[in-house]
Amino acid sequence: MAATAYSVALLGGARLPAAPRGSALLPRRVACQQLRFQDAPRLSLLRVKAASEDTSASGDEIIEDLKAKWDAVEDKPTVLLYGGGAVVALWLTSVVVGAINAVPLLPKLLELVGLGYTGWFVYRYLLFKDSRKELATDIETLKKKIAGTE
Repeated sequence: MAATAYSVALLGGARLPAAPRGSALLPRRVACQQLRFQDAPRLSLLRVKAASEDTSASGDEIIEDLKAKWDAVEDKPTVLLYGGGAVVALWLTSVVVGAINAVPLLPKLLELVGLGYTGWFVYRYLLFKDSRKELATDIETLKKKIAGTE
């Protein structure tokens, strides 16, 4: 009701003709429902049942496990420092992104830059078979460098 009063005020008193209820979307809904019912037998074949083993852990077991792992840590101040640093870095990143988002034109510009880079990446590495192989080799060498096997 409020939307019609707003549209009447916006249009200067002119009212738009009202469409019959449900007539515009009825064929689409019916088609979607028919599609769902037709695919139902096929979807029932894809159901996977979980194993009957009870693998849920109680809260006490989880706490005991965490205590044992914390006691096994040798350099606790370093772990706390890294954890605190990660929280501060996450907060600082959130503040920076919020500040960038507040500048009126900058988010759209960065969105355009991201879209351009995505297009370049697809053209450079994903479009052709040779470049996909090159990307796969680059990823494998990076994995080896991180794992320390190279």
